Amino acid sequence: MNPLELNGTVAVVTGGSSGIGLATVELLLQSGASAAFCGRDEKRLRDAEAGLRERFPNARLHAAPCNVLDTADMQRFAETCESELGAASILVNNAGQGRVSTFVDTTDSAWTDELHLKFFSVIYPTRAFLPQLKRQELSAIVCVNSLLAAQPEPHMVATSAARAGIKNLVRSMATEFAPMGVRVNGILVGLIESGQWRRRFEAREDRSQDWAAWTGELASRKRIPLGRLGLPQEAARAIFFLATPLSSYTTGSHIDVSGGLSHHA
Repeated sequence: MNPLELNGTVAVVTGGSSGIGLATVELLLQSGASAAFCGRDEKRLRDAEAGLRERFPNARLHAAPCNVLDTADMQRFAETCESELGAASILVNNAGQGRVSTFVDTTDSAWTDELHLKFFSVIYPTRAFLPQLKRQELSAIVCVNSLLAAQPEPHMVATSAARAGIKNLVRSMATEFAPMGVRVNGILVGLIESGQWRRRFEAREDRSQDWAAWTGELASRKRIPLGRLGLPQEAARAIFFLATPLSSYTTGSHIDVSGGLSHHA
């Protein structure tokens, strides 16, 4: 099998209607895979689906609103995906945004919400699709994680702790699932261009700054060696590597996609 050609492969991406998730769906479709993706915002989901169908008119594509934190909803999505496209051999768990708070100002409910979001947005999709993945010859799970998992920030204490837990979970699942023929890996992203950063740009004080200047200044403040924010497509390429036979002897690992921001060993 040519690892760059995924004809006959079914891939599933959660949180696939924007950002890294959408870029990953695009890359999978470009390589000939059939793809399913979900999201909670139905309008954004349908807009993304329409754009993909216009670009890939012959692609086998399934998009459906789904809450990854609802186990029954996730199970229904898994069953529909298999009915529409066939059994999945790739699952990309693409978790949500982070929470800004320090230890002192993080409430009990905030801790509970953040830990629940980060863990169960991986647990429920994995649980729902694992039976399908186990039936395929070459299967892989990729979890989109943050550099915070290895390099925590005090102003994002709950998210940092949760991300570290997911890094550990990836390793544990990789060991458990290896005899089943299912590889499990993750990526650790730094600052990636997103709607969140675009909104902050629109709220900037210096209106004379364009996007390049504003993000360049941000990268300088954050001390990113490559001097810019990453692109969703760059994170998607790392996901693609881990999700395909290009990385057939890799499991339990993480790829750093942070532009050199990482200082951990």
